[in-house]
Amino acid sequence: MIQEYLNKAMETAHYELLEDNEGFYGNIPNAPGVWATGETLEACRRELLEVLEEWILLAIKLGHQLPEFDGLSLKIDLVA
Repeated sequence: MIQEYLNKAMETAHYELLEDNEGFYGNIPNAPGVWATGETLEACRRELLEVLEEWILLAIKLGHQLPEFDGLSLKIDLVA
């Protein structure tokens, strides 16, 4: 379920070629603060996935609601 959520989120990523051939920028519009850069598109994508994973973990820790991606949601019930 978590992998499917990550995949759906990554499918919404937008990438841009930076000026002067300085690499790539990517972000996930429905996930505020999730962005990355990389020298290649693949490096940018890998970094973006890592940032997304960390963003999800932080959101869970802080009790924030996670957005839906293509109708898929990730709901976490914390158990003491």
